[in-house]
Amino acid sequence: MNGRAGTAAGPQALRSPGLIVTADDFGLHPSVNAAVERAHRDGILTAASLMVGASAAADAIARAHALPGLRVGLHLVLADGPAVLPPRAIPDLVDGSGRFGTRMASAGMRFFCLPRVRRQLAREIRAQFDAFAASGLALDHVNAHKHFHLHPTILSLVIRIGREFGLRAVRLPRETGPPWQSGAWLRPWLALLEARLDAARIAHNDYVIGIRQSGRFDEPALLAALRGLPASGIGELYLHPALDSGAAIAPSMRGYRHAAEFAALVAPRVRATCDALRARGWRMGGFADLVPATGGTDAAPRAARATGPPAGTVGAHADGQDRGTP
Repeated sequence: MNGRAGTAAGPQALRSPGLIVTADDFGLHPSVNAAVERAHRDGILTAASLMVGASAAADAIARAHALPGLRVGLHLVLADGPAVLPPRAIPDLVDGSGRFGTRMASAGMRFFCLPRVRRQLAREIRAQFDAFAASGLALDHVNAHKHFHLHPTILSLVIRIGREFGLRAVRLPRETGPPWQSGAWLRPWLALLEARLDAARIAHNDYVIGIRQSGRFDEPALLAALRGLPASGIGELYLHPALDSGAAIAPSMRGYRHAAEFAALVAPRVRATCDALRARGWRMGGFADLVPATGGTDAAPRAARATGPPAGTVGAHADGQDRGTP
């Protein structure tokens, strides 16, 4: 194992080692859902992030209820995917078919600058939290498709709205490794995300593995990642498993080797490597198992919440609009 957590820093990097193994895009396609179920039953998968507006979400939810050990979180879709609300409710966010676009930079500018667009964004984020709550699954964590929760405006809304639904943990997409391999331009945004989560007393992992390997996390890559884990801290290793691959799953994922990622999760050598980690004292599970919130949040889950936003909401302004001010 490496002696330090790459770019991970601060007191949390001193935590005893733990690993969350997550499948993103749960609900995107029946092939993804089948792979998630098998990778949890027969492999090392401990968690999944659910796309509540995707076409196979109902199937994913049914499978998750039959897998009580699988920790399930909300995979917010605000780019390159379907919205939950109809186009007429969020016309500035989606096209006529109800899909978000792929131009995240321009969308991010509009989120920050235009109050009308922010109001629609807040409605859609709330609708996705509502849909997850309606699933009856416990909310293990929240992250966003393509890590869009790095955007300060989106983060403000996730924190404010998520508190009402029992939000306790959010993914910190800080890759391990030297800075020149880890997206140096992202470091200010990652620092802001971490600081705001800590200020809001929302738990997070210390590092992730999977950004550089996205779509090609096969068995050799997964074994290398497991054998090179930092010696301390809570890591999240995330993949995109499915029984089929590429465009069969989604047009924008033509180059993805989903089936190879599924095969890696159930490979005997990978399972044996994780068994060896456990024997050395590593803990494995979901966010709820490994990164309990540092003091909790002030708001109860939605079913028991009082009317109105909780006190001390991060990023809230007097006019009720979230601009994502640092």
